[in-house]
Amino acid sequence: MADESSMGSTSQAALLLKKQLAELNKNPVEGFSAGLIDDNDIFKWEVLIIGPADTLYEGGFFKCHLIFPKEYPLRPPKLKVITDIWHPNIDSKGDVCISILHEPGDDRWGYEKASERWLPVHTVETILVSVISMLADPNDESPANVDAAKEWRDNYPEFKKKVAKCVRKSQEDLL
Repeated sequence: MADESSMGSTSQAALLLKKQLAELNKNPVEGFSAGLIDDNDIFKWEVLIIGPADTLYEGGFFKCHLIFPKEYPLRPPKLKVITDIWHPNIDSKGDVCISILHEPGDDRWGYEKASERWLPVHTVETILVSVISMLADPNDESPANVDAAKEWRDNYPEFKKKVAKCVRKSQEDLL
């Protein structure tokens, strides 16, 4: 049996997530749509990120799962891209590596300031807007996919070709 405090934080997290989902449904944000994977689990969301205009990802439809911890908003969710994607900040398993999704506090390797990492003020909207921005402007200094980062730097035409293939496949998968 869970103790009172963990039950309280779980229900607070659930209430906050319900509120954020209702807000996104009422006022959709350009560039993505979000909903629940399973209507009975507020902690597991499915997100569709639309490749931003004027980027290599333009026209792509990237399905993701956004999984929230029971301690949300004190701890960050995990974002996994389900659709094939080639990007320096998304590893081969689809896990998105972006500062605001890293655990709060100081970075033990010294790459990120605490202010760049997870803060409880972040919402689904701020997370996804940051991810969309990351698609347009990869951080090759701290890559999750070293091969994609190296190719982005050293063989951009080949990088572009791989991304175009992912975009085409994402369009076909949506049909």
